[in-house]
Amino acid sequence: MIKTVLDDFPVPPSAKLLGWRLLDARPWEGWIKVGFDGRQEFCNPAGFIQGGILSAMLDDSMGPAVFVTSEGRFYTTTISLTVNFIAPAKPGPLTAEAQVIQIGKSVAFMEGKLIADNGTVLATASTTARLIEATRALAREMPLSAARSAAWR
Repeated sequence: MIKTVLDDFPVPPSAKLLGWRLLDARPWEGWIKVGFDGRQEFCNPAGFIQGGILSAMLDDSMGPAVFVTSEGRFYTTTISLTVNFIAPAKPGPLTAEAQVIQIGKSVAFMEGKLIADNGTVLATASTTARLIEATRALAREMPLSAARSAAWR
């Protein structure tokens, strides 16, 4: 896999909870692939991963797609998120693929899909997100220089 700006970025707590890990990236195509841990603790009474958790996984792949594509220039905040649930998700490894459709001056459009280990598409999503200069957005949490020196692992 190629080096991306996420290599030097700390994993946020919500991403750690989901087991977020970058598997592949093609920044020049606006595409990333992210792995997640579909933990038993995420399941509803029927034994399937709760839809809100699946939505969070999709959201946490599409935003980073913009960050990678913009080479760390833009951070996103979700304006709208539409998720279509196609098949129930069982506990186990899950993969999300996210694609940047368009980046404008203040808004980006992305699409994503969540896939089970056996190749079954579990959910698809589309999102619109406001673009914020990363230096401005991340300065509230930590200085960008500190963020870039920490490891995204």
